[in-house]
Amino acid sequence: MGDFLERVRALPKLGIGVSTEYGARDAPGALDPVALRTAHPRWGSFLEVGVEVAKGLDADALAWAGRGWPTTYHFLDVNLDDPADLDPRWLDGVRALVDVLHPAWLCGDAGLWHFGGRERGHMLLLPPILTDASARAMGEGIRALRAATGREVLPENPPGVAFVGDLHLLDFFARLAEAADTGLLLDLSHLAIYQHLHGHDPLDGLDGFPAERVVEVHLAGGVEREVGGFRFIEDEHGTAVRPEAWRILEALLPRMPNLKAVVLECERNPLAEVAPLFADLERRLGGWAPGVPG
Repeated sequence: MGDFLERVRALPKLGIGVSTEYGARDAPGALDPVALRTAHPRWGSFLEVGVEVAKGLDADALAWAGRGWPTTYHFLDVNLDDPADLDPRWLDGVRALVDVLHPAWLCGDAGLWHFGGRERGHMLLLPPILTDASARAMGEGIRALRAATGREVLPENPPGVAFVGDLHLLDFFARLAEAADTGLLLDLSHLAIYQHLHGHDPLDGLDGFPAERVVEVHLAGGVEREVGGFRFIEDEHGTAVRPEAWRILEALLPRMPNLKAVVLECERNPLAEVAPLFADLERRLGGWAPGVPG
């Protein structure tokens, strides 16, 4: 298999899509992905399905897959830096779900989804340890999962309000991309939160970041919270995308020649509320956004 910058040419351009996970539409007023695609095909070009193997796929994901519409598989249950997590039973479950979804690729937050043994519904999600050793260990996990599934595996920078390690988040993911010979999923809202938390300008660290490896980007709303005097931004998948995230998108878009997919994470919001945000996103993407899917 050739290096990633050769392999990426074979990946499809998916356009603008929306995310979901098991039971997301149980929330009052939550977004119906099929209704989104029916009403606004350009904004529902694909569905990013958040998956815990132990739970499987819900009715929305199955309805989408049953129509043969494009998907990506977003894992919610694997610590990529732990070889024991890629156990045969879990991998068999992943492959079975891949056979249903036929995803363009696998992706997911490259952090700690659980502490200790994997348990159904654990969903811890802590950021990775930002060191070179951690990046190399995670790179081995990505290579192993790619080989086991035959799909590209795109690590995503997770959200967080506390980070440990001696690397800037962008430097960590640059090293991870090299160690794993992989593309990246860059969550612009998560990055904006990280930069704000550390007192950085939103664009700090982007100069040396391998933007040519970014295949997918995420955007979502974030709100400021305060707990015990500690102020932070919560990634709550609402409609209020922070200006810093838009600024990062504007800066990086000309530098991302291999960008194939943009996800607006708004799965628990009514269509009427998210439609203006999709329209704004499409406007900001300009000529990048493809036409109506077939």
